Amino acid sequence: METKAGDPGAFARFDLGRVDSPAFVVDVARLRANLAVLADVRDRAGIRVLAAMKAFSMWKLAPVIGEYLDGVCTSGLWEARLARDYYSGEIATYCAGYKAEDLPEICAISDHVIFNSPGQIARFGPVLAAARDSGQGAGFDVGLRINPQHATGEVAKYDPCALFSRLGFPVEQLRAEHLAGVTGLHFHALCEQDFAPLAETWAAVRAAVAPYLAANGGPVRWLNFGGGHHITRADYDREALVAFLCAVKAEAGCELYLEPGEAVALDAGILVGTILDTAWNGMHLAITDISATCHMPDVIEAPYRPAMLGERAASEAGEPLPIIDRGDDVVRLGGPSCPAGDVIGDYRMPGEVAPGARFAFLDQAHYSMVKTTTFNGVPLPSIWLWDSADDRLECVRRFGWEAFRDRLS
Repeated sequence: METKAGDPGAFARFDLGRVDSPAFVVDVARLRANLAVLADVRDRAGIRVLAAMKAFSMWKLAPVIGEYLDGVCTSGLWEARLARDYYSGEIATYCAGYKAEDLPEICAISDHVIFNSPGQIARFGPVLAAARDSGQGAGFDVGLRINPQHATGEVAKYDPCALFSRLGFPVEQLRAEHLAGVTGLHFHALCEQDFAPLAETWAAVRAAVAPYLAANGGPVRWLNFGGGHHITRADYDREALVAFLCAVKAEAGCELYLEPGEAVALDAGILVGTILDTAWNGMHLAITDISATCHMPDVIEAPYRPAMLGERAASEAGEPLPIIDRGDDVVRLGGPSCPAGDVIGDYRMPGEVAPGARFAFLDQAHYSMVKTTTFNGVPLPSIWLWDSADDRLECVRRFGWEAFRDRLS
């Protein structure tokens, strides 16, 4: 899987030596630029846009997100709590499987509680009724996630519409009785994609959901088209998106929602690392303090090759790098953890390949930061906030070994 982003932007002039290593650095100016694009689409289309916290949950920046968007979407109780405490606007919560003991608080926090199946809605009917009767959660409404059964993703295991997917109720099974108490339909079927797959997906579900839409006298008052929309990417067809959303809104008579995740923080962050050691074993190798296993698990799970800041193209590979005395100039980077598979990828490094050399991977603010682990006792990257507009740099958080100790017993 090839990354669809990797624009260095202002990071092309950022001195990697200004932060410790490893470290996430988020550019608030680039974040604002992304949010402004999303807000513009929202305003012109007359829809609502929620930021997907599963992709980017740096709550230090919650006030900035609140300046532009209508709220956030969460994936369960803990994210909903984070949203309640730090974010403004609407809160939409979807979870593939709720626990009965979590639902009362989720209902009290959320404006929309979205279920994965009609069976869950029916089974938790008494819990939902009690939440409404308590007065604490009287304002929430219930949504149902559907599976459009139209796969458009590049990688099947990242495609919610892949064969045998557990995510969403198959749209071909949808009947009127499944919408008892439901006022909204949700589908999330994309992953880092342009406009065309969204239009295709709507075309795949349109006939099946039409009888239930408000414009046709049905109970569905809102439609949520989920995330995976790379709206802030330079080549995304935003004009077509706006026209499409306006048309669907008029046809359906429903409020429309988008839940971008990657698009909020696209190209807004880097992950800075340091080479710890070098070796040769049939090719040039380098051990780094960045671990694919611990810091960038999508590199292994997708898999994909993250773009590197300043990486040299093959056409620039005329002169050998400082430590290379045989073979080509490609170096395989891997992390310090014990799994043999902790391999990031093969690169033509922008500078010296020697212990102590700094480098950075691009577009690491979304998903990488929220998925880090302390497996093997590998330290977590620190988190920094940089504003490329005025060059202010702030260390938001450093993690001591207690972060590893305190998740164990």
